[in-house]
Amino acid sequence: MLMKPLFVTALIALTALSQTASADGIMIKDAYVRSSTPSSPTGAAFMMVMNHSDQDDRLIGAASDVAKRVELHSHTEDANGVMRMGEIEGGIAIPAGGMHALKRGGDHVMFMGLSEPLRQGAEITMLLTFEKAGEIEVTLTVDHARKPDHSGMDHSGPSNDG
Repeated sequence: MLMKPLFVTALIALTALSQTASADGIMIKDAYVRSSTPSSPTGAAFMMVMNHSDQDDRLIGAASDVAKRVELHSHTEDANGVMRMGEIEGGIAIPAGGMHALKRGGDHVMFMGLSEPLRQGAEITMLLTFEKAGEIEVTLTVDHARKPDHSGMDHSGPSNDG
């Protein structure tokens, strides 16, 4: 009967590994992509970026062959209270020993000009570029049904970069 617990433990470990990418102290966890409608020409990716190194780093770019353009984006509020989305200039700071959430309604990776619709359950590959850690390949699962996390926990860490 020892085989069943070992099998379950191995399965859990493999699942955890498949949802995490890392390099040079940077770890990407819980990465997924979605679009607002199944036929939308745009999509957005969300994930937790953790910096386990002792040096600050910065996410400075993203690329994928599934879209004509892939950019780091954020939502900002103008003086009239209107929310706007746009490209982040200068990248996203990831403090040493800290983390930053790329989440709905905040910072995220934007896919524009998708080569084909994002199909529920499919996996796509994206390359993230960090100032110090270099490039990290991330596998994103398409999850249109996922609901935003309303747990009230803010994992973004300090953010002084706008």
